[in-house]
Amino acid sequence: MSFGIHLPPQIKVFGAFFIYSFCMGSLYPRLPAIQSFMGVGEGALGLSLVGAALGTLISLTFAGPIIERIGYRRTLLAALPLLSVLYAIAVWAPSPLTFFLLLMPVGITIGCIELIINLEADRVEHAIGRRIMNRAHAFWSFGFFSAGMVGSFVAQAGVSPQMHLAIMIPVITVATLIFLGRFQPAEHRAGGSTEASPRFARPTLSIIVLVLVCLPAMILEGAGIDWSAIYMRDIFSAAPFWAGFAVALGAGTQAVTRFFADSFVERWSPVVVARGLLTILGIGTMLVFFAPLQWLAYVGLALIGVGTSALFPLAMSAAAQRTDRPAAVNVAALAQISFVSFLLGPPLLGYIAEHFGIRWAFGIGIPLVILGLLFADALSPRRKAKTVAAE
Repeated sequence: MSFGIHLPPQIKVFGAFFIYSFCMGSLYPRLPAIQSFMGVGEGALGLSLVGAALGTLISLTFAGPIIERIGYRRTLLAALPLLSVLYAIAVWAPSPLTFFLLLMPVGITIGCIELIINLEADRVEHAIGRRIMNRAHAFWSFGFFSAGMVGSFVAQAGVSPQMHLAIMIPVITVATLIFLGRFQPAEHRAGGSTEASPRFARPTLSIIVLVLVCLPAMILEGAGIDWSAIYMRDIFSAAPFWAGFAVALGAGTQAVTRFFADSFVERWSPVVVARGLLTILGIGTMLVFFAPLQWLAYVGLALIGVGTSALFPLAMSAAAQRTDRPAAVNVAALAQISFVSFLLGPPLLGYIAEHFGIRWAFGIGIPLVILGLLFADALSPRRKAKTVAAE
């Protein structure tokens, strides 16, 4: 049965990314209140957030065949409202261990959604004959920005995280029905490989180098999501609105940059764009680490959003161009390691924040940026060697 409004396939992809991130992003502006509700430090809070990361990794590894049997449409239309329900339940956790356990099904649901919407973006991109992947991820960032702004206002109004996340259930459900009610999966890419992908793709040395290029973006994007609101509260005694605004700001500048990223890459080379983004990321990280004034910290968080915007897609493109192994295997190897870093790294920064100060949750990224700059040449397009016929 179909319901909702009729939309072009690429608009439905953008809508799915936006709704998903708007739901997911509602949690992070409320982390300061959740931390106070549980009465724990940053280390315990960070470890509890690993529950979502673990659930996501399990889902990304094993959920594919299950989704195929259930169907992409059914899974997506059920998973988005379910995600809002699971978040609403998780914020009632009285302890970090309970929070960890309640976030595991959240992560499993996130993994299912990630698989569906990224695959759908790739298939729609192929079907319509133009790139939409970067723009789709821009809508993910726009959704996160919107969730951050809503969360900031709601926190300032004194609404509890429990009430806030409960209100999100009907909001996400109605948005899903209206914008994705007529969702039908796009056709498989013609001529694609039918072989099963390996559970774990072994990284080669060249893939590890690409990981080093995009690692600062993965770690610092996650640090901004998990810790920027608590950073503003602890360092500058920011009011709830301004603490939540820190989460929204990084997502907003990231969204705008992603929206126009393809044109920059086409005009200049991937290496030039990557070095520019890493430089901006380094400046932003140092501003956040050393900022004596609140407004300078906001400038730093905005620059971190810009710097993290396109490094991972650039690394993925470089991995696909490698000729040592099939492109799918190299892409899988890079994605798996990078995604583990993105999911597990920032929560574990909580221990660094608790023992060395919240500024170090960001300061740890400075040497990673330097490493990324040193290896940025790895993003150069690999030209196939010309063969000369023997006479």
